[in-house]
Amino acid sequence: MEEIRVDCYLFPGCPSEEALRRNIESALKTEKVKGIVNFHRIDEEKAVKLGLSGSPSVFIEGEEIEPAETKGFT
Repeated sequence: MEEIRVDCYLFPGCPSEEALRRNIESALKTEKVKGIVNFHRIDEEKAVKLGLSGSPSVFIEGEEIEPAETKGFT
């Protein structure tokens, strides 16, 4: 079974976290892929430093899946 790394960056209390967890679990199951999933809690300063597009920001194998033109960390 293929294995991929998924990194999720969220601000504390992000209202999308539970839906994100369910969606990732469902996608991995549907695609029959094993995932190493990490959730990172960060503040706005760290998000800006990392160049993230928002919260949540999701990376698969180091590639952000959110469109680059999306701005803001809310």
